[in-house]
Amino acid sequence: MTRIRDVLDRFAAISGAERLFISAAALVLSIVVGGFLVFFSGLAASCQQATQFHLAIPLPGAFEILLFDGSISLFGATACYDPINVYGKLFIGAIGGFPWEPGWSATNFSMEVLLQRATLLLFTGLSVAVAFRAGMFNIGTQGQLIFGALASAVVLIAAGDVVPGGLAGTVVLVPLGLLTGAIFGGIWGAIPGALKAYAEANEVITTIMLNFVALYLATLLTKEFFQDPGAGITQTRSVPQNAFFPSLPFGFTEGTFSMLVFFLALGLAAGVYVLLWRTSFGFDVRTSGLQPEAATYGGVDAERTMVASMALSGALGGIGGAAWVLTSTGRFLSSVPSLGFDGITVSVLAGNNPVGVVFSSLLFGVLKSGGNALNFETDVPPELTAVLSGVIILFVAMPEFFRMIGQRFPDFGATDDTAAVATDGGEDDG
Repeated sequence: MTRIRDVLDRFAAISGAERLFISAAALVLSIVVGGFLVFFSGLAASCQQATQFHLAIPLPGAFEILLFDGSISLFGATACYDPINVYGKLFIGAIGGFPWEPGWSATNFSMEVLLQRATLLLFTGLSVAVAFRAGMFNIGTQGQLIFGALASAVVLIAAGDVVPGGLAGTVVLVPLGLLTGAIFGGIWGAIPGALKAYAEANEVITTIMLNFVALYLATLLTKEFFQDPGAGITQTRSVPQNAFFPSLPFGFTEGTFSMLVFFLALGLAAGVYVLLWRTSFGFDVRTSGLQPEAATYGGVDAERTMVASMALSGALGGIGGAAWVLTSTGRFLSSVPSLGFDGITVSVLAGNNPVGVVFSSLLFGVLKSGGNALNFETDVPPELTAVLSGVIILFVAMPEFFRMIGQRFPDFGATDDTAAVATDGGEDDG
């Protein structure tokens, strides 16, 4: 156990440069491991046209091991999937091909999918990061997103009858939708914060349970009061057309995503960073998350900070729900994607740093868009595509996960002789 503690302590103490290097090495290793998974899966699969692999026996002094003659071969075996082609489609397909190819456009469909998914995950990743910084495990971002999405859709549908059309209506409706999502998401986030602060309820349990409450309550409300009468599935009517984010001059192919919402997400990331590291409230939040006893001793109202942190976390999740309605669906649907749960991984991958969340959400966007290209343009099954994405996320996230454990539980794995060290200079009260 002492060795485990030493390893966690080493992870907890690594510098930013070391973390960057470890993440890059983990990404390379995940690609290598995923390549083997693709190859051996191809050996077991059946297809009309398999790729032939031949491994030449190197002669003394020869450095060429693999012979490429238009196909790849290993001991005469045949495989249905070429790992190099698979990863080419996964990463290059995520942006719609090579930028220097004729006909390539920065506003192609693949880029739209990439930025849309990255933007939504940026909101939910920030939501989780704020709660983690306050020492709270917010597993309920999904529920906060659902409530924010439903409230935003309902309010915009009602406001569409009184707000004028055109650009003037857009100036009113878009901020109204985002504000509504923030308010209702914040309320749903403040509930487990208050239960934690004043009833000592475990926020992991309460947020998980509130996810189910949000989903089924939103579905019930939609069916009973806000159902689109012409739809065969549970959904609200469409929000007014001028409630969508307006397209910039470089609009995307499908026209369902606007770069304005991406810039809004980047602005929120910068705002959250400034709030956490440049304000007294942020200092209280981070101190409460790292050393609750020291924060209380220093005059921080721990209960109020818990509630405020979870309310802010929920508000960011609710804005993500509103953005989902205003950029993707145009209405509330009961089949909400797992953006809130993915936001947990995005935040962990970024070390709960708002700036890091930007890059980790972009990685998820690449995997989403590249996965679509891989499924459409090759015969690789969707399950294998999901496995490849999962391997990449797992390898890149695990070092950061161990670092968080080492920081949050410094006595993890300690023996009885080493664990009983007091915080007042080494005197043990017991």
